[in-house]
Amino acid sequence: MSYFLPETDPVLTAARGLALAHPGLIEVHSSPLYLRARAPHPERTVGLVSGGGSGHEPLHTGLLGRGGLDAVCPGEIFASPHNRQIYEASVAAAGSGGVLHIVKNYTGDVINFQIAAERLRHDGIPVARVLVDDDLATDAADSATGRRGTAATVVVEKLLGAAADRGASLEELAALGAEIVARSRSVAVAARAQTSPTTGNPAFTLDPGILDYGVGIHGERGTRTIAHPPIDELVRRMTDDLFDALPAGSGEVLAVVNGLGATTSLELHAIGALLNERLAAHGVRPVAIVPGTYTAALDMAGFSLTLTRLEEGWAELWAAPTDTPLVLPHRTLTADHAAPAPSQAVGPRTVEPHAQGSRAVLDRYALIVTQVRDNLTRLDQLVGDGDFGDNLAGGVRRAVKLADETGADGMAALAEAFLNEVGGTSGPLFGLLFQHLAAVSPADDQAPARAALAQAAEAALAAVHRVGGAALGDCTLVDALAPTAEALAADDDAESAEAPLTSAAQAAVRGALATAALRPRRGRASYVGDHAIGVPDPGALAVALLFVAMADVHEPTWATRLPAPGYITLH
Repeated sequence: MSYFLPETDPVLTAARGLALAHPGLIEVHSSPLYLRARAPHPERTVGLVSGGGSGHEPLHTGLLGRGGLDAVCPGEIFASPHNRQIYEASVAAAGSGGVLHIVKNYTGDVINFQIAAERLRHDGIPVARVLVDDDLATDAADSATGRRGTAATVVVEKLLGAAADRGASLEELAALGAEIVARSRSVAVAARAQTSPTTGNPAFTLDPGILDYGVGIHGERGTRTIAHPPIDELVRRMTDDLFDALPAGSGEVLAVVNGLGATTSLELHAIGALLNERLAAHGVRPVAIVPGTYTAALDMAGFSLTLTRLEEGWAELWAAPTDTPLVLPHRTLTADHAAPAPSQAVGPRTVEPHAQGSRAVLDRYALIVTQVRDNLTRLDQLVGDGDFGDNLAGGVRRAVKLADETGADGMAALAEAFLNEVGGTSGPLFGLLFQHLAAVSPADDQAPARAALAQAAEAALAAVHRVGGAALGDCTLVDALAPTAEALAADDDAESAEAPLTSAAQAAVRGALATAALRPRRGRASYVGDHAIGVPDPGALAVALLFVAMADVHEPTWATRLPAPGYITLH
């Protein structure tokens, strides 16, 4: 099944939609299906034709027009076009100098383009072929098929399109294309398979924390699975593998960071910055770093890296103007722009360090947050945007780093980290809570005095209310903080007097879990209405976990009565 494609003629319908989105640029021929550029460059004497299975958009249709292709033959999803499509598109696109086929190295594509070429030669139309085979994951000595054609196709089509507009001959274009392919290599990874259009399920499954390394653009499994490393380590590994496979050549490269369909622009741009650092480590200069989704595998969650060693004049071809649906980044980098940004030295911080203070509480809270981050994320996905677990964990990590670097008191480090570096709604509000708690943290390993802690909790509660407007019953962190402040202020039994932090933590946990029965009236959770009922507020849980951490550190015997953090957040 497919969620949004029409059941009848989905590829043809999409082709018509592309033409409607770019009026005057593209004409669609339906029987057989191919798309043709309406206004090729007047200097062009050779038509450029490409194509392949659908599902890789914006390849190839995005490069249809001046500076790109003259005709494109889309097959069904992940299926090669028929030779009749290619033949008729080539007849329509051929110039006085003939037609050049740009073919990804897949068996169905190769055979159908070859048959079309035989038919064209029979008709007396000059034809040549550029075979793109850039995928290093399939570079096996014993393979009769050879390397697959993947994202380097974008580079080949763009450079050849610019050369064709300059009047290059068929022989010149074929030779240039072969040189570009020889100097290009790609490798791809995926964390989740594409959704099958027929079943609506992932085409294959990967365990959490596992990547497929060396996947293909039709959803082919990778050549191996690996544990998901930090992204900078993954980019290093992929870049090193590419340089091992690239032929020797100039010290300038074109680098494409290609999304496979479900990878965000935010991720791709970050990968581009990391790739730039790795290129510098290899002693080469990127003329352009090009992040974006150019050769998709439907909605696969992954990306590929493509490197092309540039020869003289190729950078100018990349920067040449186009009039195509896909606008590729065409500005080239200067040597200064391409250099990695200098690392920022850690400067003096404004936090005044205490001798010991609440550092043990910070370390305990950091451990707890790490353990329950995924639980908090799942809860936030049910009622908000799903970022709470990562934001909380990231803020706590910054606080730990700050405390390590400056010797700052743990609660003061939490206050500075969350007030100055954690965004969103809850980050600064937690910063206010930490700030008030830091003011009553002793300069030694002792627990804060109960009266001082009660005043700090009340002051934090008032500050959160002034800033955010939240009140008890609104299903926010206030619903955990208010009963905590009340418990600390009470002095009604011997147990609470002997173990005030444990009693406060118990009150916080009860208040946080009780938010599951509330209809949110503040924040993003309020947008989902009754759908949030049954889900405890993640912010309230984070407050409860803070007081659990304080009780664990200062009242370890009494704190054994508290539920485990994983249990508290498992709802």
